Amino acid sequence: MNMNMEELDEFFKNQTASYNNDNEFIPGVTPIYYSTLYWDIEEYKAGIDAFLNGKWTSSGENVEQFERNFSRKFKNGFSLMVNSGSSANLILMTGLKRYFKWNDDDEIIVSPVGFPTSISVICQNKLKPVFVDVELDTLNFDLNKIEEKITSKTRGIFVSPVLGNPPNMDKLVEISKKHNIELIGDNCDSLGTKWNNKLLNEYYIGSSCSFYPAHHISTGEGGMVSTNDRKLNNIFHKLSWWGRDCHCVGAENLIPEGICSKRFDYWLEHYNGIVDHKYVFSEMGYNLKPLDLQGAIGNVQLDKFNEIEIKRKNSKEKITNIFLNNIKNIRTPDVLDKSDVCWFGTPFICEEPNLKHKLVAHLESHKIQTRNYFAGNILLHPGFNFLDDYKKYPQANKILDTVFFIGAAPHYDDKIFQYIEDVVKKFKS
Repeated sequence: MNMNMEELDEFFKNQTASYNNDNEFIPGVTPIYYSTLYWDIEEYKAGIDAFLNGKWTSSGENVEQFERNFSRKFKNGFSLMVNSGSSANLILMTGLKRYFKWNDDDEIIVSPVGFPTSISVICQNKLKPVFVDVELDTLNFDLNKIEEKITSKTRGIFVSPVLGNPPNMDKLVEISKKHNIELIGDNCDSLGTKWNNKLLNEYYIGSSCSFYPAHHISTGEGGMVSTNDRKLNNIFHKLSWWGRDCHCVGAENLIPEGICSKRFDYWLEHYNGIVDHKYVFSEMGYNLKPLDLQGAIGNVQLDKFNEIEIKRKNSKEKITNIFLNNIKNIRTPDVLDKSDVCWFGTPFICEEPNLKHKLVAHLESHKIQTRNYFAGNILLHPGFNFLDDYKKYPQANKILDTVFFIGAAPHYDDKIFQYIEDVVKKFKS
């Protein structure tokens, strides 16, 4: 079935996107999600056009274009789209271990607070996560405690600024250079965030990004792994595409001899015969490819990123003021002077746990969605408690007790802000 763009326009004439800003907000009835897809008809049209009329169903030319555009937008040398941000973390850590020839049980420094797939990918690669407790000013790991955890087996620091608020990147760069270890970025919450006028991903040997519906831009599901190192990017590509040595994509697949001009050649050392390079496997990899329609949607989302960034910052500022002006014994994390944060959400730190629990219950009962500061201390969770003793990280435990966040979403408008303010003013501590 083929449809031209005129037919698609006709099809969508009376349709509305499910998360369109024009949907009517009914106070007390319409849920206020902490984030949702910031899509309109253009994303749907791009995705359906790619699905119905494109040359590829799986990853193809639209994905390749999205990768190039993403790299250009966020100043990466190379980017590879995969099926989720968690997969991006997996490919990032696996690729780095291969590239630098790290040994099993080599160590990666990480915060105990955050999302589980920042930790699991370290263990899945038979590396050892070494935890540094957080501090309650910025809610990031305490940089003053990092060097005491560095050993002869330390290979990297995995930086994951939850909700987009970064630690002191100057100090992290200084530590990494002093000890000859790599800075690695889980950038899933931090797309667009800058330190000293540089995007955070520019400080890392490699970084990940997520396109889950709650994130800054979304392709429904999806992720990206980025680097400025061509050889490292080639490893990422092999790992994501079954371990295949060939890295032709999109239209390159249609070139009879491939872009290497020797697709059919003597590729296998111990086999004296001609082999198709598409079926030569130089790594034990995965199949983590996205759909091509996701790349088409991603290109539309990139065009909206500047608008999304402005609206997220505006939402965070307005919601922060509403809470601080109306509720006692609550504060927001510090933002360091060189930071320019593109916020994932609006976090609050309560003076004591009961205030958090009562406030969260009040907001949820009025259909204002809340979230913990993700896992809190991951070492309290049954899937991770074997990694270390949670009692050694008291500040991380305190975060689980006292910190929560609500949205800083780009689709919030004056009606939503007014409703949030009305609900907050009704709260009785």
